[in-house]
Amino acid sequence: MAGMELCEPRDLYNILNQHWLLPRLAEPSYLCLLDVRTQREYDEGHILTARRVAQYLVPDSEELACVRYCVVYDYETSSLDCGDSHEGRDAEEGAAIRYAKGLEQFTRHPVLILQGGYKRFSACYHFLRTQRILWMPRELASLQTYPVEILPAKLYMGNFKQASDQQILKDLKIKAQVNISEQRATLFADSDRYLHVSVPDTLEADLFSSFPIICHFIGELFLLCDSRDLAHCRILGGSNCDLPNRKLRWKGRNYVLKCKTNTRPHQGFVKQLLEWETKIYRTKVTDISELDY
Repeated sequence: MAGMELCEPRDLYNILNQHWLLPRLAEPSYLCLLDVRTQREYDEGHILTARRVAQYLVPDSEELACVRYCVVYDYETSSLDCGDSHEGRDAEEGAAIRYAKGLEQFTRHPVLILQGGYKRFSACYHFLRTQRILWMPRELASLQTYPVEILPAKLYMGNFKQASDQQILKDLKIKAQVNISEQRATLFADSDRYLHVSVPDTLEADLFSSFPIICHFIGELFLLCDSRDLAHCRILGGSNCDLPNRKLRWKGRNYVLKCKTNTRPHQGFVKQLLEWETKIYRTKVTDISELDY
C-alpha cells in the first residue's frame, strides 16, 4: 500500500497553484481533493475544486490509481494518531485519516492528510475558499494561479503576470518585489521595496554580478520581519524561476522543486550559481554533473 502522510497547508497551496502551459488543476489525473466534513460544512465553504465524499463511499479505483495527488481533509486533524479513536473530539479530528485508510490500496502515491484540516488552511489561504461545486475543464484551464510559496508567508516565486496582479499581491500581502526580467513592473516601480534586475532571457545573461545586490535586498527585508517578498523572472525560461535556490545544494534544490515542480534552471544560470557558491564558501561544494537541465 502507498501509505499516508501529513500535508502542510503550504504544500496543498503549492499543489493547487502549479502551472505549466495551463494550470495543472485542468489535468484529470493531477489532483483528487476530498472533503470528509459534513454536508452543511461543505456547503458553507470548502477548498477550491474539493469534492465532498460520504464516510463509506470511495471514488473510482481506476481514477485513484492514476492520480498524482490524493488529498483528504476534515475540519482540523493535526496528527496521524487521531484516526485511532471513534469517540469524542479525537473521533471528529480523525475523520480524514479513517477515510484515507480506505484509499491506500488504490493509490500509487501516499494519500495526503491536510494537517490542521480546513480550519488551518482557510485561515492561511482564505482566498482559496469557495462554495462552488462543479468546474468545467475550460474553467479550470483559465484559472488564475498564485505564485508558489517558498518560505512560509515570507518568500514567493512567480511570473510577471502574477507580480502585476493587484488582487494577488493583496491576497498574499506582498510588500516587496524582486523583478529579474527586461519588463518593468508598475505596481512597485517607485517603491524602495522594489528591485529590478534587467537581464535578457538568454544563456549568456549576466546574473552573477547582481547576486550580491539581490541577496542583500532580500536579507534586509527579512530582517524587517514584516515583509513578504515576491521573486519573479524570465531568465530561466518561460515563467520559471530558481533564484531562491542560489546556494545550489541538493537539499535546497529538491525543496524548490517540491514547491515549483517544473523549475528547470538553464546551464548558464547554474554555472553562475556555482561561481557564486565558490565565492561564498571559498571552495567548490556542489557537483552539478548530475543536474537535469
